[in-house]
Amino acid sequence: MPEGDTIFRAARALNRALAGNAVVRFESVLPHLTRVHDDEPITGRTVTSVKSVGKHILMEFTGGLLLRTHMRMNGSWHIYRPGESWQRPRLSMRVVVGTEDFVAVGFDIPVAEMIKEKDLRRHEELRKLGPDLLAERFDAAGAELRIRARGASEIGDVLLNQRVLAGIGNVYKSEVLFACGVDPFARVEWLTRDEISCLVSTARRFLRANVSDNLAAMTTYTGFRRTTRRSDPKERLWVYGRAGAPCRKCATPVSIRAQGRDARLTYWCRACQPSRS
Repeated sequence: MPEGDTIFRAARALNRALAGNAVVRFESVLPHLTRVHDDEPITGRTVTSVKSVGKHILMEFTGGLLLRTHMRMNGSWHIYRPGESWQRPRLSMRVVVGTEDFVAVGFDIPVAEMIKEKDLRRHEELRKLGPDLLAERFDAAGAELRIRARGASEIGDVLLNQRVLAGIGNVYKSEVLFACGVDPFARVEWLTRDEISCLVSTARRFLRANVSDNLAAMTTYTGFRRTTRRSDPKERLWVYGRAGAPCRKCATPVSIRAQGRDARLTYWCRACQPSRS
């Protein structure tokens, strides 16, 4: 599943391309989106903004209508010039939003729906999201409280729970836990307040560092290289994807284990992140 920084960058790229422009083309193979378009046409409306909320992308149109998409594991948004060849097969297209200057194509998007602006605050998925790590106004204290409330759960699982913190994916889970020296399999109730504070502040710092404007502009959300350490491609990450390689701090081989109900892979250093069990 894409990380929050990837979704943020995708939304920003879409906003730069589409915001302030009238929609001249709207297509979808999803019947529920087609029905909405037939009842309340999207063509002719103006895209007012595109933003991310956690791992959701909200594209807002004039007239109080929003398109919500969630990428899950395989979805992606691409941006093209009109007439430009797509990088993915047309069979993978789920939704197209085009203006005079750009065409945004959502490929393999599993979740897409139109929402009335007046219903946004009551939306089941959105209202349950935890504090968004990339939001300008971030409630760190509230995030820490949500973590502590999951006392019996393993901290590695808790960091992936979007109802606790919105934005962390599997890469940042492992990297943040390593940076704070926390055992991924420790129960939350075993952690100190300082450790929980470290996890929250480090997660926000890592994500924000990877969406700064000095990174290359992006037209799709694929192919983006994130870093929690250095810009050198060979030294970008501390532990993620480095099973068996020497820890960059102590040379202990990096460990790997499936964790949680979804068996997401967790990478950690047994020396730098000693077991609490």
